[in-house]
Amino acid sequence: MGFGDYEVLCRTVPSYPHCNLFVRQLVENIPGGGNVDLGNAGVGVNAECAIPRIGDGRLGNIGNMIACGLSAIFTAILIVLVSRRSAAVGRIEFRYLLTLYFISTILQLLDTGSLFRQASTALVVITSIHMGVIAAFFWSLIGNAFVSLQLVEDGTMSSLVPFYALNIAFVGATTYISLDTAFSFTGAFRSNPPGDLNNIALFVLTSIWPLVAALVYLVIIMYVVLGILREKRPLVFFLCSALAFVVAQVVYFVPSRYICEASNAKVDGSLIATILETVSIGLLAWGWTSITEDTWDESPGW
Repeated sequence: MGFGDYEVLCRTVPSYPHCNLFVRQLVENIPGGGNVDLGNAGVGVNAECAIPRIGDGRLGNIGNMIACGLSAIFTAILIVLVSRRSAAVGRIEFRYLLTLYFISTILQLLDTGSLFRQASTALVVITSIHMGVIAAFFWSLIGNAFVSLQLVEDGTMSSLVPFYALNIAFVGATTYISLDTAFSFTGAFRSNPPGDLNNIALFVLTSIWPLVAALVYLVIIMYVVLGILREKRPLVFFLCSALAFVVAQVVYFVPSRYICEASNAKVDGSLIATILETVSIGLLAWGWTSITEDTWDESPGW
């Protein structure tokens, strides 16, 4: 397995959305579509276990769809609460971070739920936008860390312009690369050899970049909490958030296939991973609340 190869991941990790792009690439560029069965196929390429497409009594990836739906509702509640936190430092930036996660859960429901026919244009477009949102989310995470340093005043043009500009750049670049991967507009992101399912740019933007961004955020926020605020309690929330995120990735990539096989391809590790990622977001919001001012708008019902 070379750097940027998705062949092993698409074969052994159920519900890995990146694979949707390579299925279309194989169909577009290889006679017979690389022997990919498109009829009732779930997410994956030559997958060892995949939840089949919804229909004829099959429920698709129902477990993860429910988890994504509940996560979206939970995140929407967090967005409302953060919006009401009128005097909090970085309120606008943190609300935007939550909004990206909310969008990501909806897109994940659609592109890993085994709802759409593999290689369909709708599935490819949804997956591509999802990849762009993932890359932008992790820039927003770092952006929020910089806001907490108060190098510039939060909520002002000097803070928001670069914050939004880089968000647009990450969404645009990653979405385009994903679309070009699937449709081979230019051929620049076509895997060679095709069976390796290789795309270094996509791998860097959606796998390496999130890891680096998460580590940078944790280092900065530890400095803010311990070095500037000289508090310890908020750090517990941020460390627990990081732990939940790490465990989610481990569950998603390691035992997910075995969960899929044990359930006879009814559920997989994406269900547990989605729950843990949402727990991570909740803890992140709790940590953010603990280090910001706690003035709330007064209105009926709160």
